[in-house]
Amino acid sequence: MTRNIDMYIDGAYTGALSGERIDDLNPATGEVIGSIARGARADVAAAVEAATRARDAWAATPPNARADVLERTAALIERNLDELAVLESEDTGKPVSLARSIDIPRAVANFRFFASAVRQETLAAHPMPMALNYTQRRPLGVVALITPWNLPLYLMSWKTAPALAMGNTIVAKPSELTPQTATRMAELLTAAGLPRGVFNLVHGYGSEVGQPLLEHAGVSGISFTGGTATGAIVAATAAPKFKKLSLELGGKNATIVFADADLDAALEGTVRAGFANQGEICLCGSRLLVERSIYNDFVRRYVERVGALKVGPPGAADTQVGALISLAHRDKVEGYLRLAREEGGTILCGGERPEGLEPGYADGAFLQPAVVGGLSPSCRTSTEEIFGPVVTVHPFDSDGEAIRIANGTDYGLSASVWTRDLRRAHRVSEALDVGMVWVNTWLLRDLRVPFGGVKNSGVGREGGRYSMEFFSDSKNICVHLGDSP
Repeated sequence: MTRNIDMYIDGAYTGALSGERIDDLNPATGEVIGSIARGARADVAAAVEAATRARDAWAATPPNARADVLERTAALIERNLDELAVLESEDTGKPVSLARSIDIPRAVANFRFFASAVRQETLAAHPMPMALNYTQRRPLGVVALITPWNLPLYLMSWKTAPALAMGNTIVAKPSELTPQTATRMAELLTAAGLPRGVFNLVHGYGSEVGQPLLEHAGVSGISFTGGTATGAIVAATAAPKFKKLSLELGGKNATIVFADADLDAALEGTVRAGFANQGEICLCGSRLLVERSIYNDFVRRYVERVGALKVGPPGAADTQVGALISLAHRDKVEGYLRLAREEGGTILCGGERPEGLEPGYADGAFLQPAVVGGLSPSCRTSTEEIFGPVVTVHPFDSDGEAIRIANGTDYGLSASVWTRDLRRAHRVSEALDVGMVWVNTWLLRDLRVPFGGVKNSGVGREGGRYSMEFFSDSKNICVHLGDSP
């Protein structure tokens, strides 16, 4: 059976004004599981109008009252965790166990964190001999939140919570490939007491919904997470209109393993970094750099572990790698594996479509995780974002060479460094041209720290106070206190 997945505007579900719809496909089975409202410019206008009507009242709501709504939303998401995990898996193909243990709990944490943060917000005061300066923060107004398909609720909540905490109203656009959990979250926000029109959700294609949302004169700020090519369009659209902009884009991240590392821990960490969520995370370590003295042994053990990863139905308890987001995306990943061979690489394991899957999954977008050796660090396969279960491996002979290889892409999102030498860890981390470095771990996140990249990986930072600053404007007020005695 299919379900209707409608837009959420002014506190109510609504179809597209055109009446048109899009199929929602389960990538693990190839089946149609839903019918999505196909929005257009008129639907965006209705959503922005609703957000504008609600803007002043929500901005005037005391921070503690806003925080109460966020906390109630977190509790409702937590109460509905199992349902949301299944919906997330149906849309993305990821294992239900992953959505249940990572994606949905992180959405809960996002709402709770920013509820607490806005309660504790402090503002600056700067006294002068004859005057007092103090800073106020006020919301931007109506903000657009555009999120990708790989971590749908995780990333939608990451933007929604601070935007609401700072008093903004929202028009959100999730990926048309993964509409279900954002739609359910809209309903839960209303159940938590969010006034109508404060959070609005529009579905549809980027050119038909995303572009009109970027262009709308009533939108004051845009937070976008997605691919670098689309990010360039977002920036080109927003910049001439002087909209506040945050871009979290792609990555081609290096994992650097030195010979003095705890190799057992490094093996576990690098496999997870390369293939978590089918490699469909912008932070995945898709380039594995290993010091030459341990290269052969480490790569052998690495390949054994990757080859043992269980690919299977998302609902199975032992599945470690689910389906990719779509058949078209699997075709893209397979195209890079063909390119790798053309560039002189050797597929050390994986890269095939698995056989013998359970009935009903033979037409799903599954692919065995692949490790590729023998490539130049500067070739296309080694430097372009694949965004799938593919890791290239490269030897290095010195700290300097590892740094040069790691920095040798147009991206600069993250990296991880594995070593027992604390001085080396600091020295290498500081030399890496990225926004985030993990040492002897991967994806260990504190919600207070800045998140973002450099080069083609984005503009700006979100997380903690950085999100709260992005979703607000600072105003300085200088009060003259009279002549000094």
